[in-house]
Amino acid sequence: MSSKYDKVIDFAIRKGILWQSFEIYGGQAGFYDLGPLGVLLKNNIVELWRNYFVKQHQDFVVEIETPIITPSIVLKASGHEENFTDYAVECLQCHRIYRADHLVEERLGISAEGLSAEELDKLIKENNIRCPICGGVLGNVHKFLLLFQTYIGPYSVSNLAYLRPEAAQGMFINFKRVYELMRRRLPIGIAQIGKVARNEISPRQGPIRLREFTIMEIEFFYDDTNPQCEVLYERCSDERINVLTAELRSRGENRPISVNVVEAFNEKIVLSPWLAYWMCISKKFVNALGVPDEKMYFEEKLPSERAHYSKQTFDQIVVVEKLGKLEVSGHAYRHTYDLERHIAFSKADLYAVKQLKSPKMLKKRIVKYDKNAIINMFGSKAPLIFKALSTMSSEDLAKLVEESKEDFVNVGGVEIPKNILRIETVEENIWIEKFIPHVAEPSFGAERLLYVVLEYAYSEDGNRIVFRVPKQLAPIKVGIATLVDREPLERIAQEIFNTLKKFYYVQYLEGSSIGKKYAQADEIGIPYVITVDYDSISNRSVTIRDRDSRKQIRVPIEDIVKVIDLGLKGENIFALGYPIIEPQTESKEL
Repeated sequence: MSSKYDKVIDFAIRKGILWQSFEIYGGQAGFYDLGPLGVLLKNNIVELWRNYFVKQHQDFVVEIETPIITPSIVLKASGHEENFTDYAVECLQCHRIYRADHLVEERLGISAEGLSAEELDKLIKENNIRCPICGGVLGNVHKFLLLFQTYIGPYSVSNLAYLRPEAAQGMFINFKRVYELMRRRLPIGIAQIGKVARNEISPRQGPIRLREFTIMEIEFFYDDTNPQCEVLYERCSDERINVLTAELRSRGENRPISVNVVEAFNEKIVLSPWLAYWMCISKKFVNALGVPDEKMYFEEKLPSERAHYSKQTFDQIVVVEKLGKLEVSGHAYRHTYDLERHIAFSKADLYAVKQLKSPKMLKKRIVKYDKNAIINMFGSKAPLIFKALSTMSSEDLAKLVEESKEDFVNVGGVEIPKNILRIETVEENIWIEKFIPHVAEPSFGAERLLYVVLEYAYSEDGNRIVFRVPKQLAPIKVGIATLVDREPLERIAQEIFNTLKKFYYVQYLEGSSIGKKYAQADEIGIPYVITVDYDSISNRSVTIRDRDSRKQIRVPIEDIVKVIDLGLKGENIFALGYPIIEPQTESKEL
């Protein structure tokens, strides 16, 4: 018997939702194309994410777009050049390459995430783990950089670049610009949706683990001393999430606990209030994709498993049939890591500022110098000396003077005698303080969510498939059918089709019987089917059939858009007062 995963993938390929890329050339692992229905479904998932995370928070979350190609200095500063790696191992016989930790997990049934090369090597050799294809001996485990490398322009050596592995760095680099546009108010969230690329070692999970995919992220910046997270208490005080903490995992327990979201923060299960808030919103969002609470939880990563930038990370897990669990989002408390690194590498001012309630007395060192002495000593070159001195801050210049063991200091290639530079300490009342905001990040992969929607919506009802996708996500919203294929029913149906396609994606259903038309609609998840019958000729009314209950209501043609709109918004169309037609046995008509 086929697994549900196999049935879902077969269904998705047959219905043009997705298929492997480059298939006429044998395909390429880690890449999938989306067909007509797949594009519509993914777009609806992305738009639903945008609604939950951006539109409903538009008073403090904005969306930007930045390039996919990223200069190498950016990913050097972010730590990805050094840390964005996995461990690979090669078969010495057939030369296939595998991701070492995944191979160990598959063979031994343990978690190998976060293990070192030496630890993985030891497990492979002690347990005689061999190539799963040819049975050959495996070589030594080694690090593999997951960044796709490219070059900008013709000067390849000096213009190394990468395809971005995450959208986050574009938000960090642009923090100060967006902060100024938002009138220097914190907290603020910067959202981005776009393609990213990760050169996975050996993706073997179909559309679940891809080398190129769409990421949906928010970098949320706030003042840790005054996080202003009132919405956590306003919107999440009654919400519960299932959490598998690092402490539970370290004790060998694998059963999540249910905890109130606010209590999760108050009890320091979640360290950041905004991380807790976005976990709450993420739970609601994944619920809206059709996943119930009992099939979803947040798993805290162990310190050895966390990314280099994270102080705390939770993976949002959805239970799926084949893999057991599937990570659909990551929630990282990135602290001040990224902004600190970009400040250090770029020397740019990426600080936020805040007004102090009372002034701080700040002692600072300044360097004073005798301008006349410089003019007398350097003559016409004096302007160059003043310009060189102006390029350094007083603190840096004072440090340079103190550390110089010569009788002069070198400033911008100009040697200036130390005896004309004088260090003084002054006191100053500071009312404005610069600081680096803390960051909480929710990050989703759109294609993984698409698979989750497929698996949770796929159902079999007797001898037919019903794709019970949430109505707001359905690729095609309305089907148009005629009871029989003859005039004037077809003319009326075409008129309705032409009207409705201005508002929705609509499909004109074909088949030898009305039952086959309904089955066709059910299989691709169309929530509502409008049927033109003989009564439509005499009284200009149609029936609207609900996919899940198969019940119908009779509605005047001029009310169709109003009824469909209400239904797609979650209203019960059978409570609108229209005549209800109970479902008939449709299987006989197939």
